Amino acid sequence: MSLPFELSRIHHVAYRCRDAKETADWYRDNLGMAFTTAFSEDHVPSTGEYDPYMHIFLDCGGGNVIAFFELPNQPEMDRDPNTPKWVQHIAFEVPDMDALNAAKAHLEAQGIDVLGPTYHGIFRSIYFFDPNGHRLELACNIGTQDQHDELKRVAPLMLDEWSKTKKAPRHADWLHKDPEAS
Repeated sequence: MSLPFELSRIHHVAYRCRDAKETADWYRDNLGMAFTTAFSEDHVPSTGEYDPYMHIFLDCGGGNVIAFFELPNQPEMDRDPNTPKWVQHIAFEVPDMDALNAAKAHLEAQGIDVLGPTYHGIFRSIYFFDPNGHRLELACNIGTQDQHDELKRVAPLMLDEWSKTKKAPRHADWLHKDPEAS
């Protein structure tokens, strides 16, 4: 399908936070992200409604930006009670296993509970929560080009099978066999 426009990248993704300063400091201290920009208004530019907010932007590296809104006049933030905690998360990439292990050690030294590294076939990752309750993931790629090609080949087959059966297709079971596990 040809569209009359082309996407160039994700400009930013935005989430809610309880405290903008605490969030900016936490992401700086624990993930090394620079706080770059703040917008603050009493009226929402897109709707015109009165809803004072602080909107902060953090540099994730590689031209990627994550943003947060503090909304003091809204009900206390919460997560969707019908969605398991492990589903909605933000994943950031680190260059290799040494960086992943160093990140895990750093986070644990800050008193943050970290799960993993977890094996996902083409990447390994660790999981933890920010002070707002957002689940975060740090991942390092370990997959080969042949593995990525095979996943691309079977992806439409898997989605078609899932759509019909709502049972996990077995086309890529090899992703779950960790060669380092005993």
